Amino acid sequence: MRTIDFSPLFRHSVGFDRLQRLADSALQMDNGANSYPPYNIEQLDEDNYRITMAVAGFGEANLDVTAKENTLVISGKLADADEVTYLHRGIAGRAFERRFELADHIKVSGANLVNGLLQVELTREVPEEKKPRQIAINTKAIAHKKAA
Repeated sequence: MRTIDFSPLFRHSVGFDRLQRLADSALQMDNGANSYPPYNIEQLDEDNYRITMAVAGFGEANLDVTAKENTLVISGKLADADEVTYLHRGIAGRAFERRFELADHIKVSGANLVNGLLQVELTREVPEEKKPRQIAINTKAIAHKKAA
């Protein structure tokens, strides 16, 4: 595994440790762990998004959706079925944990499980003080005083 030391870049800055975690997670090349379960990320409109994850075989009791700070964690674990004898097992029922880094002001607004698809709804809620605002231009003439 490759690691990059960002400490020289952060000598004169505070609060950018999240950037280092994002870069480290992007450099992890374990494709097997990153492919299950498959998912889509959709942009519904300017401020709404949806993550759809294929979780066949998982029920509501087997799934956990947690949002903490700027991270969304979706995990699933099936109970062991010792009494079942499979002739062929093609449906992956293994435990998983998938993490999504959310941008500032993105909030999880809900989750639905329909036909084996978990849909997590996300909404961008920008506070009024962070939104662009129109500045009025004053057209009054400025009186200049002559120096005596």
